Amino acid sequence: MNGGTRKVGLIGWGAIGRTVGSALAAGEVPGAELAGVVDNRPLGDAVPAPQLTVEQALAACDLIVEAAGQGVVRAWGESILASGTDLLVASTGALTDEDLAKKLLSAGPGRVYFTGGAVGGLDLLQAVRAMGPLGEVTLTTTKLPSTLEQPWMDEETLARLRSATGPVEVMSGTARDIPAKFPRSTNVAASVALAVGDLDAVRVRVVADPAAAHTSHVVEASGPHGSYRFEVRHLPDAANPATSQVVPYAVLRSLAALAGRRGLIL
Repeated sequence: MNGGTRKVGLIGWGAIGRTVGSALAAGEVPGAELAGVVDNRPLGDAVPAPQLTVEQALAACDLIVEAAGQGVVRAWGESILASGTDLLVASTGALTDEDLAKKLLSAGPGRVYFTGGAVGGLDLLQAVRAMGPLGEVTLTTTKLPSTLEQPWMDEETLARLRSATGPVEVMSGTARDIPAKFPRSTNVAASVALAVGDLDAVRVRVVADPAAAHTSHVVEASGPHGSYRFEVRHLPDAANPATSQVVPYAVLRSLAALAGRRGLIL
C-alpha cells in the first residue's frame, strides 16, 4: 500500500497486544493507525480503539495483526487473506502445520507476513540458504519450568519439572513436532524453520531451568559456506512469562516496515 495510512486491526489484548495497540494508538508507528481490537472478552474502556468482531475488522482494516495465539491463525488466517486484508503473524508456531502453511502462502489477495519475534539472525540464515542447503541446525530454548508446563504432561513429568534444581531437558525433536507440544513457548522454533526452509532440518531442545532469570534461545547452524551461532537472552514478560518482553517490539518493528518507515534494516 503506497502513500496511505495502514488501518490496523489487532487480534488479542494480552501481553503482546496491549503494548502493540497502545503504541499504535499513541501514533508511535508513522503510517499506521489502530482501527480496532478483536478479543473474545468484553474489554470496554480498556482499549484505545473500538472493539470489533473479526468480520468488522476485515471491513475496517487493510492489515490484521495476530497477537492471540496459534489458534487464531488456524481459525481465521485463510479467511483474512481471502478478504484481501494483509496478515502479520506473531504466533509462527502455527506454521508447523504444513497444510495450514500451504493454504496461507497460497491464499490471497491479502499477503501474509511473519515477525521474527524473540530471535535474531533469521535474515542471515535466509541469505546463507540461498547459497546452498544448510547442514545441521539446532535450537536450544531454556525457560523457567512453570512456563513449560502443559496439559498433556503426566504427573511424573510435572514432578520432574517442579522439583528441578538445575537445567532439565523437557523434550527434544524437530521444529515440526515441538511447537505443537508447547504452543505458547516455541514460536522461535517455527521462525528458525521458516528461515531455514525445512521443518525437519531444525533440531530443537526445550530445557527447563529454575535459575533462568532470562529466557534464552541459542541457534547454531553450519553449511558449506560457514558456521553461525546466535544467542539471545530476554527478560520474560511480567504479565505472561511464557513470552519475552521484546516480542511486542518485534511486532512493532515489522509494522513499521509494512507501513513504509524509512531507514529500517530489512
